[in-house]
Amino acid sequence: MSQSIAGSVAFVTGANRGLGAALVQSLLSRGAQKVYAAARSLDSLDTLVATGEGKVVPVQLDVTDTEAIRAAAALATDTTLLINNAGIVAAAFRPITEAATVDDLRRELDVNAIAPHAITQAFASTLIASTQTSPVSTPRRAAVVNIASVVSFVSFPAAPTYSASKATTHSLTQGWRHTLAPHGVDVLGAYPGPVDTDMGRDLPIDKTPALDVANAILDGIEAGTQEILPDVVALAQGAQYLANPKALEQQVSQQMSQEMATV
Repeated sequence: MSQSIAGSVAFVTGANRGLGAALVQSLLSRGAQKVYAAARSLDSLDTLVATGEGKVVPVQLDVTDTEAIRAAAALATDTTLLINNAGIVAAAFRPITEAATVDDLRRELDVNAIAPHAITQAFASTLIASTQTSPVSTPRRAAVVNIASVVSFVSFPAAPTYSASKATTHSLTQGWRHTLAPHGVDVLGAYPGPVDTDMGRDLPIDKTPALDVANAILDGIEAGTQEILPDVVALAQGAQYLANPKALEQQVSQQMSQEMATV
């Protein structure tokens, strides 16, 4: 089902920079009524608030803090669109044989998978209630959007633990879709390829500008696309994943080996 951005009230995690800040910018440009912009540091949201024409509400939120999540959900009870964007790469280019990757995986699962799961739990009743406040003739849809990655489909050899965390995000997205669909809440997954942000700075590959990715994600939300592939890499690898997952795994492994040999 389609979801109109105009008039929506969005809650965006990891909103202070990169793709999160671009999503806030794009939401406002499409007529969102209000955007709750969440980040660990309120000061990091000052620019968004200053340029948001009174529509950006800063929220201090550590997505790994259960009490902070509950407080955010209690504050933002008018939310109709939840975007779980906050994410981390604990380490890239660390051989998976190193003991430190165990801690890497724990951190990435905590932020990239457990956090969106917990946040969706906290906001579920609000989102369901929002679908019941409009006239029967014009039912409103609410939505959850989890920002996953193309590495949800195939492990990226330079970041295998990050890939595993995003694969978990993908699986939880499917689980929440099954649970919330009967209540009028759509659950969508976005699977971007490399994005030109601080997180992807060290990747020796071409990257898509964050605002371009944000706009494509909102296009997918408005179209009701369950698997949003917002850039050229995502479109190509998404199609390959659906056609031949094993061939995609082998291609990515070979490509990364060649690119790493030039670094």
